Amino acid sequence: MLLYALFLDSNTQPVMKKISRRTALKSSLKTAAAISAPIFLPSSVLGLGGKNTGPNSRINIGLIGHGKIMHGHRKYHLGRDSVEVVALCDVDSRKLDAALAEVKETKGRGCDTYEYYEDVMARSDVDAVVVGTPDHWHAQISIEAMKNGKDVYVEKPMTLTIEEGKVMRETCERYGNILQVGSQQRSNGAFRKAAELVLNGYIGKVHTIHARLGAFPEPTQYKEEPIPPELNYDRWLGPAPWEPYNFERIKGDYGGGWRRFWDYGSRKNGDWGAHHYDIIQWALGRDDTGPVEFVPKGYKGGTEQYYVYEDGTKIIRGYGRQGSGREHMIHFYGEEGEVMVSRGDKLDTKVASLKNMVLKPGDTRLYESSDHRADWLNSIRTRKQPICHVEIGHRTATICHLSGISERLKRPLRWDPVKETIVGDAEAAKWMSRPRRAPYGLLG
Repeated sequence: MLLYALFLDSNTQPVMKKISRRTALKSSLKTAAAISAPIFLPSSVLGLGGKNTGPNSRINIGLIGHGKIMHGHRKYHLGRDSVEVVALCDVDSRKLDAALAEVKETKGRGCDTYEYYEDVMARSDVDAVVVGTPDHWHAQISIEAMKNGKDVYVEKPMTLTIEEGKVMRETCERYGNILQVGSQQRSNGAFRKAAELVLNGYIGKVHTIHARLGAFPEPTQYKEEPIPPELNYDRWLGPAPWEPYNFERIKGDYGGGWRRFWDYGSRKNGDWGAHHYDIIQWALGRDDTGPVEFVPKGYKGGTEQYYVYEDGTKIIRGYGRQGSGREHMIHFYGEEGEVMVSRGDKLDTKVASLKNMVLKPGDTRLYESSDHRADWLNSIRTRKQPICHVEIGHRTATICHLSGISERLKRPLRWDPVKETIVGDAEAAKWMSRPRRAPYGLLG
């Protein structure tokens, strides 16, 4: 395992012993007054970190939720010498069987599979988990993982509600976990360069930003279908309200499926918004704060949804199709220039020379990562915060949720990013949390 403990034997000579992370957490809660108390060290201190590590220093990982997004995570972690995929979990046995077949094909052997994520948490040999479930399960699973001494990679948006984010942040701080949110655009060079140009004032004061999110069809009530025997539908719904089963409701289609429904997320604000709003926060230097006003499309005849920061910077949501080639994903407008950026390493500037300019020695440089998952694995070894840690994920998800609440209530919202509360609207403030279907109460 990744943690080692330094003990003193009966002759007061140091003895190094391998221990599990769960054992380390339990031991740290006991008194350290005795002479035999261990000193816990990460394996990187002992020179055991890095990609080409031996089997005793590999990171044992559990993968939870095997829809479309997990395909890339499985392939990545199965291809890393420093990682051992030891557990797969899903409430659909068909997805589990397919994931296990991939493990066997890649590694020449299988691993344990589980229907209930709690069984993965109970394993003391699991160091970390990747949470790739629909959004309404992100917080519950991540919190339980952290309480069981495991580090977490959780897909974006980090949460379903604002209050969930507060609990996740508190839990992560209390237990000292490493948590990375899957807003992987931070680990792309084009997005980082765009953010650095904006942050260092190369286009002057930014006044407007367009974020192209696209749009989902409206939610619809599907005809009830028989629940497949391979699917534990009650567990899939979890804390969400009960609705009759239909495959169209639960499928992981990027063009719709469960993402269309408010019960499981914030629709496009939680889908592409979680990516683009995150980069905007980064570029404006607002990772520990947020906007102050959210206005829905249609308010007083307005044709755009937008939100505003205290200094007046306005972020406008675009509804066009992603990847159409007609417009960049994020477009920053400043008083002295413009910066446009999209996936596929597409970076453009209104002044052509700005695109390839080299930042000055005194400029602010942002955290550099070229591989979002590798950054997380490295943080597990070093215990340093990753590029998109829990506070960043919480603040970005808050923007997603407030945009969604404003859209659903069809009125503007005022937000206090210091107190983290909706101002002057008691009804809207209730939406900072949501009722949870029994017995799926949020752990804290």
